[in-house]
Amino acid sequence: MQRGRIDEMQQAQRFVAVCVLGALLFNYPFLALFNRATLVLGIPMFYVYLFAVWAALIALMYYVVESKDE
Repeated sequence: MQRGRIDEMQQAQRFVAVCVLGALLFNYPFLALFNRATLVLGIPMFYVYLFAVWAALIALMYYVVESKDE
């Protein structure tokens, strides 16, 4: 019973860490860094950054949910 509680706490801590990472990556310094007039495959770099980070955060959340610490 105790082992399950520790796993739940670790998973909750990982969720918090991913959310903090997301808040940092969607905050001013990083957004300003990629807010350039450069095109990547015809798409502005800013939009590429937004959608790449968004997809990466979704993938990290999936990893946290599906990972099993054995």
